[in-house]
Amino acid sequence: MSELFTDFFLLQDPNVRWVLAGTILLGLSAGALGCFAVLRERALVGDAVAHAVLPGVCLAFIFTGDKDPLALLIGSVIFGWISLVVMDFIIRNSKISADTSIGMVLSVFFGLGVVLLTYIQSSGNVNQSGLDAFLFGNAASMLPEDVMLFGFVSLMVLVVIIAMYKELKLVSFDSSYAKVIGYPLKRMEFLIATLLVVTITAGLQAVGVVLMASMLIIPAAAARYWTDSLRVMLFVAAFVGGISAISGSFVSYAAPSMPTGPWMVVSAAFIFTLSFFFAPARGETRKWIKRLNQKQKIRRENILKTLYGLNEADGKEEKVRTLQEIIKKRRMEKKTLKRGLSELEKSGMIEHYRGRPDGFVLTETGRVEARRIVRLHRLWELYLTEKLEIAGDHVHDDAESMEHVITPEIEAQLLKILENPESDPHDEKIPY
Repeated sequence: MSELFTDFFLLQDPNVRWVLAGTILLGLSAGALGCFAVLRERALVGDAVAHAVLPGVCLAFIFTGDKDPLALLIGSVIFGWISLVVMDFIIRNSKISADTSIGMVLSVFFGLGVVLLTYIQSSGNVNQSGLDAFLFGNAASMLPEDVMLFGFVSLMVLVVIIAMYKELKLVSFDSSYAKVIGYPLKRMEFLIATLLVVTITAGLQAVGVVLMASMLIIPAAAARYWTDSLRVMLFVAAFVGGISAISGSFVSYAAPSMPTGPWMVVSAAFIFTLSFFFAPARGETRKWIKRLNQKQKIRRENILKTLYGLNEADGKEEKVRTLQEIIKKRRMEKKTLKRGLSELEKSGMIEHYRGRPDGFVLTETGRVEARRIVRLHRLWELYLTEKLEIAGDHVHDDAESMEHVITPEIEAQLLKILENPESDPHDEKIPY
């Protein structure tokens, strides 16, 4: 295995150099362009176009009688554009929805491509060998002239994305604003569609029409989990596409029976899975931890508020409150209550007196925090009744939820709007 690594990454085999150069450029361009497709919610359009170019490949071969890369490129681009025009025409001139239109174009054009491919295979043309690789891709069969042409196309796509970054960004996020300020929206739509068609066409021989859409969508979807910045997202998506290309090429090199294109997609899917679970900004693990922390915070604050309510009811702040008293005041499972009390004790909010009675009392720090929670609860109740004119007996449940998420800035606004009130709608004192 170490020898395979060495031979591959030292690029001693000329074929490896060509294949790796072509697939990396494809991965970079497809990953970057895919960001705009995903953000503009046009991911399925890429899938439709990828399938729709197959008839263009077949007709180019029928007319030329050879697998000339330039002819195949031209045929693919023409049919890619025809598919976009047909989808747009159906959406604009019928009651058929966008997703239905995409499904129709995808299936009809791909079916036509399969019919033409079957015709070519039965024609007896000796040059047809390897043409079926456009279905699932076969990067190992790419010749240097193929790589140079498709690699140049991918490189041009990257150059256009960099040069037109501001315009593409504006159209992707706010096309209405772009139109209002005088941007040539139709031209930008035309540019994005052209880049999409050209990128898909460039990747046909490496990845194939069936899987090409995956190289547009998966790297961009993975990148979205890592950042909120489009600029960073473009770099991350391009990086994921490049790494997927290297991984797929290595697997194909180590096991020649393994196709490069599908393994590029599998590699990208693996990176997406890691991003989905472990990305620091949006990963599911991070979200789970945040939900757990919020749940624990709510539990602790509810217990503090309950202890404050018991103290407020009888005016005895130093009185030890037993588990039974707390449960009677706020319905809570004993196991959950004990866990929350333990967390509060560790944070110095309460003290646990082990005697008769065995129970808990708020510390000075705990009283300050409890007053804050009760204050937020009662301020929100008052805001709902006075400003939104909601009945006083309908505001408690909403305040129970809001008290845990009101920030100091919102609290300051509430105090300003309500003019530092003394009591809530139920004539209970608001503690300051």
